[in-house]
Formats: sequence, structure tokens, C-alpha cells
Amino acid sequence: MRSRIIGTGRGIPERRLTNHDLEQMVDTSDAWITERTGIRERRILEKSLATSDLATIAGRNACEAAGISPSSIDCVIVGTVTPDCPFPATATFVQKKLGAAAGGAAFDVSAACAGFLYGLSMADAFISRGQFKRVLVIGVEILSRIIDWTDRNTCVLFGDGAGAVILAPSDAAEGDRGVLSTHLYADGNFAEFLYIPAGGTREPLTPENMAARQQYVKMNGREIFKLGVKNMAAASKSALDANGLTAADVNWVFAHQANLRIIEGVAERVSIPLDRFFLNIERYGNTSSASLPIALDEAARGDKLKAGDILLFTALGGGLAWASAAVKW
Repeated sequence: MRSRIIGTGRGIPERRLTNHDLEQMVDTSDAWITERTGIRERRILEKSLATSDLATIAGRNACEAAGISPSSIDCVIVGTVTPDCPFPATATFVQKKLGAAAGGAAFDVSAACAGFLYGLSMADAFISRGQFKRVLVIGVEILSRIIDWTDRNTCVLFGDGAGAVILAPSDAAEGDRGVLSTHLYADGNFAEFLYIPAGGTREPLTPENMAARQQYVKMNGREIFKLGVKNMAAASKSALDANGLTAADVNWVFAHQANLRIIEGVAERVSIPLDRFFLNIERYGNTSSASLPIALDEAARGDKLKAGDILLFTALGGGLAWASAAVKW
């Protein structure tokens, strides 16, 4: 049994933080940020709201697009590294706020920017073996709350947002439409290239490490850039090879919106023109696990996608974790 995406949605904070705004906060410029990243603005969630609030908005919009009641969702998967609290899972709060089926499964996935694709892969497996009928997969991050706003190398990159899809079994009449394959990878040898040093059991928060700002994201940008291009391209090729597809068969590529230069590097390596990559990085920046589902929802609601289109997804983030997926729309 194949799973198929029957609805998409997104939750986008109202507040815009532009590059010109950042010029007033740190030693940077609009020209510097735009040239090196492709980002012009990002969204910031208001302080009164939490991760689950934005995720619930995305989930509700996906339900409306699918034409289903939230009560029919029997599994909620949330990909995030910015949960409401250490436990329980943010997905349980979403389940309650959305009105998804009580007693259904609800859990979080922590795979950083690859979190949505990790969740999609799990949802596809659940449906393929008949364990669940309707699975809500959400990628959501409130990165503005784990960023060091005095560090110009990282604070210019990230933004807040949520995106969601609903998967259900594909009807026989739909043929081979749906999720064709998913591919998951990780390499812990590079874990400290992108991570938060303090705040866990290895290094609990103390006045000393907080003064050293170790509770915020630290990144080796140069290495992440190289590994991002290499691994996202390789994962993309794996997805194509697994389904007997070529670059010419792909209608749209949804690559993690981390940096426009990374996406350009992936495009070159997989030999797919950049105009077949759906891009929204200039408006949202890097929203980590929310990046792909936000882009997919924009494409779907913008009538960019046609039945039968081949969609290729790929992402890489902290862990390092990376992934790809091929979908026939």
C-alpha cells in the first residue's frame, strides 16, 4: 500500500525581520547577507506563542486543504529541535490543540533540518503496513529562541515557521501516485559542526556556560556548506536511482532552504536546472525542519504542481542528519 499526501498547510509568524533591521543589531549589511545566503528577511514568532501553537496552525490548514476533520488523524509526528518543553513531546500538545484522535500516536522527531523528511519516512512506513490511516507530519521551528543575536555569523540565517502534510493510503484508482521512496542518513562524526553545546545532560546549564553563550546554536559554516552540497546531492541521486528516474524526469526539487549557494551547488551536481528548484529562502531564511513543508505548501497553493509531477526532496542538518524522498504528486 502506497501513502499519498492529501493536504498541505503552513503557519507563518506575522513579524518580519529584514536584513536592514539586522543592520541595527549586529555588524552586518543587507548586501553582505543577500550575496552570501540569498536571504532578505525572516519571520519571528511573537513571545506569547509556543512551537505547538504555530504547528497547530499548519496542521489545521493541512486538514482544511485535505477536506478532513482533525479528529480523523490517528498519528501526529512533529519534527523539531525547538520543542515547547523537554517533555512531553510537542506532538502531544498539537494533538490536543488540533483535536486529533485521542489515543492515537503522537511523538517528536529530532533530526534538525532533516526532521520533516525523517517524519515523512516514518509516516509512509506506518501507512504502508496499515498501522495508521491518516498521519499528520509537521516540521516546525522557533529558531529565534535558540539563536545568539550577537553572533552575526548565525543570527542572519535563521527564522521561525511551520509546515505540515497529511498522508493517507493511496486509492487503487490513483495508480502509482504517492511517496515513491525515502532515504535517511546520519554521521555523528560531524555532530559538533552544528549543535548547541549546553543545556543537556552532557553539559547542564550553569551561570558560567550561559555567560559564555553556550546555550545557543554554534555552527562551522564552512564545513556545513561543503557537506550540505555533497550529501544533499548524493541523497538526491539515491532517490532517483531507487525509482529508475533521471534528472530529466523531475518536475520540482524541494531542497532545504538553508543557503542559496548550497542549493545552487546541489543543482549543479544533480544536473537539474535551478529554475526547477522551488525557492522561498529570500522571504523566510533557514527554518530548519519547517523549510520543506512550507515550500511544498506554497507550491501546492500556488498551482505549481500537477497530478503526476515527480517531486524530489532533500535536506541536511545537525547530527549530521540528511535525507531525500521522491514523490509522484
